[in-house]
Amino acid sequence: MRKKFELKTNDQIRKMRVAGLLTQKALANVRAAIKPGVTTLELDQIAEKTIRDGGGVPNFQLVPGYHHTICASVNSAVVHGIPSNRVLQAGDLVSVDCGALVDGWNGDSAFSIVVPGDDSDLAKQRQVQSDVCEGSLWAGIAALAKAKRLNEVGIAIEKYILDRGPYGILEQYVGHGIGRVMHEDPAVFNYRVRDAGPKVEPGLCVALEPMITAGDQKTFIQDDDWTVETSDGSDGAHWEHSVAVHDKGIWVLTAEDGGVAGLAPFGITPVPLD
Repeated sequence: MRKKFELKTNDQIRKMRVAGLLTQKALANVRAAIKPGVTTLELDQIAEKTIRDGGGVPNFQLVPGYHHTICASVNSAVVHGIPSNRVLQAGDLVSVDCGALVDGWNGDSAFSIVVPGDDSDLAKQRQVQSDVCEGSLWAGIAALAKAKRLNEVGIAIEKYILDRGPYGILEQYVGHGIGRVMHEDPAVFNYRVRDAGPKVEPGLCVALEPMITAGDQKTFIQDDDWTVETSDGSDGAHWEHSVAVHDKGIWVLTAEDGGVAGLAPFGITPVPLD
């Protein structure tokens, strides 16, 4: 069967690393600004300025009908939340997704964070949920480093999550290939599927993005036609990195250290193409 996606050369992966680092910088600046009283629209403006000052274009703004640089999803919103004048409160669980286009190549990454200033049990539960989601992302990346077929990644992500609690794993929304277009084939599932998926080989570039809920995985889209909300009102968390497989190993393109810290607990050492 002919591939429906493009394997990247090492030079192309290096260009994707530039886009990945600019995406990471935008998210780092957003993370630093998150505190009680800030609005998600203010966070959006920080991300846009970072990307444009860095010579990139916010690739989310290139999606038809979307006009912002980030998605900011709060509490029971899991993904695709539209930035607004909503004021963040201490203890809110916020997921921020962002991407940059640089010289024709895309980066895409996301993180979740509990707004500081609240030491309630709910805030602690939200932190645990975010930590589980982040850990499952790294478990998936570690699996990718050794996988023969792509869907081994979903098995690893699902096992990591379910070993840590009865979380819901979104099934309608999955990871994806990335390159000249932000969303390319192949799909990257966050759970076990019957098909083995495409071969993992040098040049495969994918965005892994587990999305989990504190309750049931069922969701609906709000009236804004974007925001994905849990049907039972439970909290959502979302983490994402863009990752390249190359002939010497794997490289996390949207992590400043290339994935060293996140992969260390799994005994995996990423290999940069610098």
